[in-house]
Amino acid sequence: MSCCPARRSFSAEEEPWSHSYSFDSWVCTDWQSLKQSSSVSMSRQHGVPSLLTWVVLICQAGCCLLDSIGAAGSFSHLCPVSNKSNLNHGYCERKTNSFSMWSLSSQSLIATLPVDTIPENSIRKVRNCIFSVAYPTPFISRVLLVAVSEEVLEGILDLDVSVKETDDFLQLVSGGKVVLGSIPLAHRYGGHQFGSWAGQLGDGRAHLIGVYTNRYGERWELQLKGSGKTPYSRNGDGRAVLRSSVREFLCSEAMYYLGIPTSRAASLAVSNDDVWRDQFYNGSVKKERGAVVLRVAKSWFRIGSLEILAHSGELDVQRTLLDFVIQEHFPSINMNDSNRYLDFFSRVVLETANLIALWMSVGFAHGVCNTDNFSLLSITIDYGPFGFMESYDPNFVPNTSDDERRYKIGNQANVGMFNLYKLLQALKPVLDHRQKQLAFQILEGYSEHYYTRFTELFRAKLGLLGESEDDNYLTAFLLKLMEDTKADFTMAFRQLSEITQDQLKELRIPQEFWALRDLAKHKFFSDWVTIYLLRLGCNMGDSDSTRRKRMTAINPRYVLRNWMAESAVRKAEMNDFSEVHLLQEVLQHPFQRQTAAEKAGYSLRPPSWAKDLKVSCSS
Repeated sequence: MSCCPARRSFSAEEEPWSHSYSFDSWVCTDWQSLKQSSSVSMSRQHGVPSLLTWVVLICQAGCCLLDSIGAAGSFSHLCPVSNKSNLNHGYCERKTNSFSMWSLSSQSLIATLPVDTIPENSIRKVRNCIFSVAYPTPFISRVLLVAVSEEVLEGILDLDVSVKETDDFLQLVSGGKVVLGSIPLAHRYGGHQFGSWAGQLGDGRAHLIGVYTNRYGERWELQLKGSGKTPYSRNGDGRAVLRSSVREFLCSEAMYYLGIPTSRAASLAVSNDDVWRDQFYNGSVKKERGAVVLRVAKSWFRIGSLEILAHSGELDVQRTLLDFVIQEHFPSINMNDSNRYLDFFSRVVLETANLIALWMSVGFAHGVCNTDNFSLLSITIDYGPFGFMESYDPNFVPNTSDDERRYKIGNQANVGMFNLYKLLQALKPVLDHRQKQLAFQILEGYSEHYYTRFTELFRAKLGLLGESEDDNYLTAFLLKLMEDTKADFTMAFRQLSEITQDQLKELRIPQEFWALRDLAKHKFFSDWVTIYLLRLGCNMGDSDSTRRKRMTAINPRYVLRNWMAESAVRKAEMNDFSEVHLLQEVLQHPFQRQTAAEKAGYSLRPPSWAKDLKVSCSS
C-alpha cells in the first residue's frame, strides 16, 4: 500500500480524477494506479458519448433490468429527480443499502484547486496550495460505531440505514480505509484566534475523504474529525477524544433540528486507543479514549481559508479559491461580473448577521469565534467548547479557556463584525479602489442586518404579529428581568409559549412553570405582563390557542445543555451509550413535549452538580 505523492500535471489521457469509484475497491493507491483506471477520460478526445451520457444510459437500462427481475432488495426508487435542486436529468436515481453503487470523488476539488507539492505527511509550513494530500491514521484498537444520524445517511448520502451494520461502513467512518479514487485531503487555512493573527492553522486532525453528489444534485463534502495527523497538526496528535466527539455529534444534529444553519454529523465511532489530554491546561494530563465524527457540509471553507492566502501574498491562488467558492456555492452571482467578489462579500455579511442572530435566539454561545471557525457559507462549524445559556446572562462564557471573556454570548455580534472586517482585509488585494469603498459600506450595514434579524426573531419568540415601535422595548424589558432574576432563558420563553393569557393576567403561574415563577419574583414583572398583554391584543384575528401553538413551534423545550451532554459523556466513558441515543432522539424534536425527555428531567432545573461544569478548548 503506497500513499499518493504530490499532484503534478497530467494529460487528458492520464488524468486520474475523471472517474469515481465504488466502495468495492478499498485501497490507498498511487497516481499510476489511478491513471490505469481512468481511461474513460479519453472519451472527451474521441467524440464518444460523455461520462454523464453513459451514466444516464446505464442507469435507465439497469433500472429496467432490476425491475424486470424484481431485484428490489438493495434499492428503492427515487425517480424522477426531486425538484429540490431544480434538476431533471431524466434517469432513475436510487437509494442503496450496499456500497456497490455508492462512491466518493475528490475530483471537483483537486482538479481545480492547487494541492501541496510535497507528498510527505510531515508537520511543516505549507505554501501555494489549498490542500495537502493526507491519509487518515487507523486506530490500533477495536472500533465501535456508537451512533449514526439516519436522516443524514438516508436524506443526504442516499444510504439505507442498514449500511451501519457493515464493516465497510465502520472502516469508512473511523478512518480505517479510504475509497479508491477519492484522495483524502487536509485543508490549509490560517486565522485570527482571540483577536490575534495565529498564522498557519489548517486541518490538524481532520481529513476530507471525498465529495458526494446526492439524488437531489446536492454536493456534500465528507470530513472525518479526529482521524490522525496532517501537515497542519502543529504540536497535536491528530486525535479527538470521546467527550468532545459526543458533544459535537449531538450538537451538530441538535442545531439542525432547531433550524440553525450547521454542518451535520453522520456518525460517531469510538476506539480504545489512548489519547492524552490536559483538559483544563492545569498540568493534569489524563488518559482518554479516541473517537472520530464523520461530519458533512456543503463546504468547509472559512474566513481563514482566504486570510492565509492574503497574508502569504498568494493572490493567484486566492482568486482561484474565490472563484471556485462563488461558482460552487453562490450561483446567483455572475462569474463574469467584475464585482463578483464584492457581491460575495455582501452575501457573507448578510448571512453571518443572520446566523449570529439565530444563535442568540436559542441562547447558543459558540465558545471559539475565531476567523478560522467562521464558515464562508455562514453555517455553524467546529463545535468545541460551546454552550447553551441557562440562566440568562449576557456575560455567559462557555469556554473556560477564554480568560478575557472575548467570546461571551453578548459579544458574539461584535465578534462577527470583527471577523467580517478581517475577511474584508483579506479581500482587499483583489478589489479595486471603488470596490474597497463599497465593501466598507457593506460592512457598515452589518449592524443593521443583525439588529433587524434579532428583532424579527425575538418578536416571533414572543408571539407578536406585525410590527410596533415598542417591540424592541418589550424584548429588552423582558431580558433585563431575566438577567436580574437569573431566570432560565430557554424555559422562560417556552413557558410563555404554554401559559394562557388569563393565567398571565391574574399572575396565576402554575408550579410546573418554574422559570416563569423565578421571573415573577421581579418587582416589575407585573408591569411587563401588562405591556405584553396589551401588545398581544394588537394581534389582529389571533386567538390565545393559536398564539401558544405558534410560539411552541419556535421556542424549544429541549436544548443540549452542558449537564445533559456531560451526563451522556460520563456514561459513554463506561461504554454505556444509552443517553447518547436518548439525547439524539429527543433533540430531533426539540419543540415537542416527549415522555422520555420529561422523565430524564430535560425540561427541569439543571441539577446542582451541573453548576461546577467546565468546558475548555482541549478536545
